[in-house]
Amino acid sequence: MRLALALVAAAPLPACARGEASNASALSAFLDSLRVESRWPAGVHVDWQTGLPDGKTETFEGRHTHCSAFVASAAKQLGVYILRPPEHGQMLLANAQFEWLRDRGAADGWVRLADTFEAQGAANAGRLVVATFENPDPQAPGHIAIVRPSDRDQTSLEADGASIIMAGEQNYNATTVRHGFANHPTAWDDNQIRYYAHDLRAGSIPAVAG
Repeated sequence: MRLALALVAAAPLPACARGEASNASALSAFLDSLRVESRWPAGVHVDWQTGLPDGKTETFEGRHTHCSAFVASAAKQLGVYILRPPEHGQMLLANAQFEWLRDRGAADGWVRLADTFEAQGAANAGRLVVATFENPDPQAPGHIAIVRPSDRDQTSLEADGASIIMAGEQNYNATTVRHGFANHPTAWDDNQIRYYAHDLRAGSIPAVAG
């Protein structure tokens, strides 16, 4: 029996599992390379693709954040379309992305996921996954983030949701859905966050220099 268990433990992972682990590792490295904590800063106008301030003056009131621009930039670099400039301006883009994913995302390869657990599993399999919330006030901003691969356990996921990378009032390379969406209390508390996944083509994750 001990020998049998040892042989099982030593057995190599199936090719699909090895591929998923490799994709997840590459995706994590790519997300880290975006340097979200030093780019897409709140309160200034930025180039949506680079996250760098572009010197333009904001023409709308309030302190503007760039969650949706960050997601759009990351998705574009991964070869995945999500609603983005110039098809929609940066203002209130997160709400528009929520509606686009709901109404048109499937035609572009996006699949609705059941919950934060399935979202974490999809990210861990190397898929591009977003968590998105539409503000019930159409003139107020929603929120969107990317679910990043993570080895957090079931208890942690139940308490705080999937791991995410996001821009916002404060930018985080790694936080949780519950914390990242805290400026929208009903999002987490009332289960108003929706999750979508998109497969990534082989070789579509940009290589990151070690």
